[in-house]
Formats: sequence, structure tokens, C-alpha cells
Amino acid sequence: MADTAVLTGESVTLRSIDPAAAADLRSGGSGGLPWVPDGPYEGTRDAAAMLVQAAEAGCYRPEWGVYAIVRRGDGAAVGGIGFHGPPDGGRVEIGYDLAESARGSGHATEAVRLLTAWALADPAAVRVVVAAVEPGNGASQRVLERAGFERVGRDGAGLLRYERRA
Repeated sequence: MADTAVLTGESVTLRSIDPAAAADLRSGGSGGLPWVPDGPYEGTRDAAAMLVQAAEAGCYRPEWGVYAIVRRGDGAAVGGIGFHGPPDGGRVEIGYDLAESARGSGHATEAVRLLTAWALADPAAVRVVVAAVEPGNGASQRVLERAGFERVGRDGAGLLRYERRA
């Protein structure tokens, strides 16, 4: 697979967040990133906390961690995206969020496409990328649909489930 420290797209770059930066984000810091004024959003801080827990438990795998979504135009971090853990049985789950000021710009769609393409590049490890969305979050549903995901039903918590297959 390609280098996972940085995944570069047309308008965004995904930069991996290491455990030290994640600890700083978890405690309210910037993680060493230049964020837009209303960032990072709470989902990124929550994901950073999970990354720290994984590192403390000795099961952190950097390539299956958390990435900052950085705008290429000005270098500002606008959101976070990452995996909910390493692949399991050929499946891996992603999650993402954006600062409110960056929404509607296509950055989330591009970030989802980049991370999904990277995950599916090794079909021996990943055959399906999944995501869950609140039923009322139409914007996130559209992001997944534009990134080639298909809605496949609901999970036990009532979240809409989406999949993209290799």
C-alpha cells in the first residue's frame, strides 16, 4: 500500500495524527495543526481519544488511525477522518467530521474518497468499507453517496449503514 502518513487529493490532504498529537487534541489542544477558527469539531476530538486509548492498550496501528483533513489552498485543518479500527474479516469502518465553516465545500466527499480508495487498494486486507450515519444527517448521507457508497440498511442503534465494496 501507499505511504499512509499523507494522502493527497485535489483540494485536501489527509495527514495522519500520531498518539502525541491525539493526546493534545483530546485535551482541547490543536494537535500541532493550524485549524480553522471553529475547528476541530467534537468528532475529531472523540476519535483522538479513541486513538490514545488504542495506543495505551498496545493495539494502535498508524495506517488504520485518524487523519486530519487539511485544505491544500491555505494549509488549514478543517476536519478529521479515520478508521474505527483495523480491518476485521475484510471490513473496515470509517467516520469523519468537518468544522461548520468548511461544510458544503466538497472537502468531506474528497476525504472519504481518498481514504476509501486507500483502504480498498489492498483487497487482501479490505473488501468492504462501511460507514454509519444518523438518519437526520442528510449532508453526510450525500457525502457517502457521492463517494460511491450504497445504503444497505440500518444497524441495531437505528443508524443508516452504508458500504463501498472493492
